[in-house]
Amino acid sequence: MRRLTVLSRSYCHLCDDMIAALESFRGRFSLTFDVDVVDVDQHPALEAQWGDKVPVLLDAGQEICHYFLDEDALQRVVSSGLQGESTSTGAVPGAF
Repeated sequence: MRRLTVLSRSYCHLCDDMIAALESFRGRFSLTFDVDVVDVDQHPALEAQWGDKVPVLLDAGQEICHYFLDEDALQRVVSSGLQGESTSTGAVPGAF
Protein backbone atom coordinates (compact mmCIF):
# COMPACT_ATOMS: atom_id res chain seq x y z
CA MET A 1 0.00 0.00 0.00
CA ARG A 2 1.22 3.48 -0.81
CA ARG A 3 2.33 5.51 2.20
CA LEU A 4 2.21 9.29 2.00
CA THR A 5 3.62 11.73 4.54
CA VAL A 6 2.25 15.08 5.64
CA LEU A 7 4.86 17.33 7.18
CA SER A 8 2.89 19.29 9.72
CA ARG A 9 2.93 21.44 12.84
CA SER A 10 0.69 21.20 15.88
CA TYR A 11 -0.48 24.83 15.60
CA CYS A 12 -1.00 24.88 11.81
CA HIS A 13 -4.57 25.27 10.52
CA LEU A 14 -3.41 24.70 6.92
CA CYS A 15 -1.97 21.37 8.09
CA ASP A 16 -5.32 20.38 9.59
CA ASP A 17 -7.02 21.44 6.35
CA MET A 18 -4.66 19.35 4.22
CA ILE A 19 -5.13 16.26 6.39
CA ALA A 20 -8.93 16.66 6.24
CA ALA A 21 -8.77 17.15 2.44
CA LEU A 22 -6.68 13.96 2.12
CA GLU A 23 -9.29 11.99 4.05
CA SER A 24 -12.08 13.42 1.90
CA PHE A 25 -10.12 12.67 -1.28
CA ARG A 26 -9.51 9.08 -0.20
CA GLY A 27 -13.19 8.60 0.58
CA ARG A 28 -14.45 10.07 -2.71
CA PHE A 29 -12.20 7.96 -4.89
CA SER A 30 -12.03 4.79 -2.78
CA LEU A 31 -8.25 4.90 -2.99
CA THR A 32 -6.06 3.03 -0.59
CA PHE A 33 -3.10 4.84 0.85
CA ASP A 34 -1.82 5.43 4.36
CA VAL A 35 -0.92 8.84 5.66
CA ASP A 36 1.80 9.47 8.24
CA VAL A 37 1.77 12.87 9.91
CA VAL A 38 5.21 14.10 10.98
CA ASP A 39 5.67 17.21 13.13
CA VAL A 40 8.58 19.07 11.54
CA ASP A 41 9.24 20.90 14.79
CA GLN A 42 10.28 17.57 16.34
CA HIS A 43 12.88 16.97 13.59
CA PRO A 44 15.39 19.83 13.15
CA ALA A 45 16.61 18.58 9.76
CA LEU A 46 13.06 18.44 8.41
CA GLU A 47 12.27 21.87 9.82
CA ALA A 48 15.36 23.28 8.14
CA GLN A 49 14.48 21.70 4.78
CA TRP A 50 10.70 22.08 4.69
CA GLY A 51 9.75 24.55 7.45
CA ASP A 52 8.74 27.42 5.18
CA LYS A 53 6.48 25.17 3.05
CA VAL A 54 4.52 23.36 5.79
CA PRO A 55 2.19 21.61 5.26
CA VAL A 56 3.93 19.47 2.67
CA LEU A 57 2.59 16.23 1.19
CA LEU A 58 5.31 13.74 0.27
CA ASP A 59 5.44 10.40 -1.54
CA ALA A 60 8.63 8.55 -0.59
CA GLY A 61 10.32 11.86 0.21
CA GLN A 62 9.25 13.53 -3.04
CA GLU A 63 7.01 16.58 -2.78
CA ILE A 64 3.52 16.23 -4.23
CA CYS A 65 2.28 19.63 -3.05
CA HIS A 66 2.51 22.14 -0.23
CA TYR A 67 0.21 24.61 1.59
CA PHE A 68 -2.95 23.16 -0.01
CA LEU A 69 -3.87 19.74 -1.37
CA ASP A 70 -3.34 19.59 -5.14
CA GLU A 71 -5.88 16.90 -6.01
CA ASP A 72 -4.71 16.59 -9.62
CA ALA A 73 -1.11 15.96 -8.53
CA LEU A 74 -2.25 13.50 -5.86
CA GLN A 75 -4.46 11.66 -8.34
CA ARG A 76 -1.49 11.24 -10.71
CA VAL A 77 0.68 9.89 -7.89
CA VAL A 78 -1.79 7.42 -6.41
CA SER A 79 -2.89 6.22 -9.84
CA SER A 80 0.67 5.59 -11.00
CA GLY A 81 0.92 2.29 -9.13
CA LEU A 82 4.60 2.78 -8.21
CA GLN A 83 5.67 4.64 -5.12
CA GLY A 84 8.16 7.43 -5.78
CA GLU A 85 11.85 6.78 -5.41
CA SER A 86 13.46 8.13 -2.26
CA THR A 87 16.61 10.14 -2.62
CA SER A 88 19.14 11.04 -0.01
CA THR A 89 18.12 14.71 -0.29
CA GLY A 90 14.37 14.11 -0.19
CA ALA A 91 13.93 11.20 2.19
CA VAL A 92 12.01 11.82 5.39
CA PRO A 93 13.89 10.17 8.25
CA GLY A 94 11.76 8.12 10.57
CA ALA A 95 8.56 8.69 8.60
CA PHE A 96 8.34 5.31 6.92
